[in-house]
Amino acid sequence: MARTEIKIGGFGGQGVILSGYIIGRAASIYDNKFATMIQAFGPEARGSACSAQVIVAEDPIAYPYITSPTQMVLMSQEAFSRFSPELAEGGLLITEEDLVTVRNLRPGIRHLSIPATRIAEELGKRMVLNIVMMGFYGAVAGVTSKEALRKAVEVSVPKGTEALNLSAFEKGWTFAGR
Repeated sequence: MARTEIKIGGFGGQGVILSGYIIGRAASIYDNKFATMIQAFGPEARGSACSAQVIVAEDPIAYPYITSPTQMVLMSQEAFSRFSPELAEGGLLITEEDLVTVRNLRPGIRHLSIPATRIAEELGKRMVLNIVMMGFYGAVAGVTSKEALRKAVEVSVPKGTEALNLSAFEKGWTFAGR
């Protein structure tokens, strides 16, 4: 793995920025790789489009902005419409199954989806849909080890919610193996 460019998109309140932070933390602190993250969100914050751009590499990263994302995790229709054209040829696209309708996908893109919101609701908290997505992403993308990503989730979520979030992570990881 020379350099993996990841874009996570959704709307404010879905945990997009936290998801990017978790991937970067897992890679840099627990897997001894290099990582950068840039975040962007609309002026309305909650409910508006936002994204996190994460780069993970084996060597130091000289330029922290993504130029051609090879992986995308998209959790809203607006994010799909806005960001999916940027996905590199042969890239990996992961979408939230119930919130994103995939249309006009270029040939050669590997697309996977997960009903993360439904899984989160089954756990009793819709808010953990991003952690379900992180479990699924981790299982299919192979950028970080499972233990590194799991540990990053555990130390990044609010105190008192660790058990719920780790359960959400495991549900997403398990869904990938179906």
